[in-house]
Amino acid sequence: MPALNDVIAALDALWPPERAEQWDAVGTVCGDPEAEVTRVLFAVDPVQEVADEAVDLGADLLITHHPLYLRGTTTVAASSFKGRVVHTLIKSDIALHVAHTNADTADPGVSDALAGALDLRIVGPLVPDATDPEGRRGLGRVCELDRPETLREFTERAAARLPATAQGIRAAGDPDRTIRRVAVSGGSGDSLFDAVRAAGVDAFLTADLRHHPSSEAREHSDLALVDAAHWATEWPWTEQAAAQLDEISDRHGWGLRTHVSRIVTDPWTAHATAPAVRAAAPSFSA
Repeated sequence: MPALNDVIAALDALWPPERAEQWDAVGTVCGDPEAEVTRVLFAVDPVQEVADEAVDLGADLLITHHPLYLRGTTTVAASSFKGRVVHTLIKSDIALHVAHTNADTADPGVSDALAGALDLRIVGPLVPDATDPEGRRGLGRVCELDRPETLREFTERAAARLPATAQGIRAAGDPDRTIRRVAVSGGSGDSLFDAVRAAGVDAFLTADLRHHPSSEAREHSDLALVDAAHWATEWPWTEQAAAQLDEISDRHGWGLRTHVSRIVTDPWTAHATAPAVRAAAPSFSA
């Protein structure tokens, strides 16, 4: 069985930490480099429920997409929820490793997994990595559908293929608009509208779309928007990442057992739809 530092070296080859954004916090949060690793759990969020799952599973390593301490800390006291996560993991000899923006732009990365979940054909990165001579790495992906669909059909495709959340899938645009070419970006994507417009796509699927950037994007063009839950757009990466580690394990004869958490860690838990969408605000008399 490999030591933790052997597994981390393999993970760093997949998602080099130097390719993370400067503001990001990636890499190993806790764990003994010499400890033996036999079982690995992948998840999006390093929350307590996932830490407890790792304990119940008997995992030696938890790999998450989101950092536990993104903005740093001066304490890991168990009086805070993040400190409790650290204590839970250390007490059970479970290491925690994070691959965040370095996994977003990898080849394959988070958006490749998202495109794969939607059965889209990838054309190339939405925002190419200037340091990649092959032009395959970068943020987001530009994709094509095998056959044209209406925006309504494409929205239903996303709802059927992505993990279910309380939010579901929202769309902006004419439901009957024809969709042939789309951009996708796992996680928050409304900072990418300039690149999306330059890509000449019919629709953009991402998460966390805010009112003003979305409204302005719609005013610029007839670009259709498809908004999913943040967690749902990034969860497919956990399956892809587990498969990548399985391949490495088989190549080295490590015999690792990998698992993917299916706990829904999206923070939203309920959704109610108004009985009808009002065409205009009601008028009031004095």
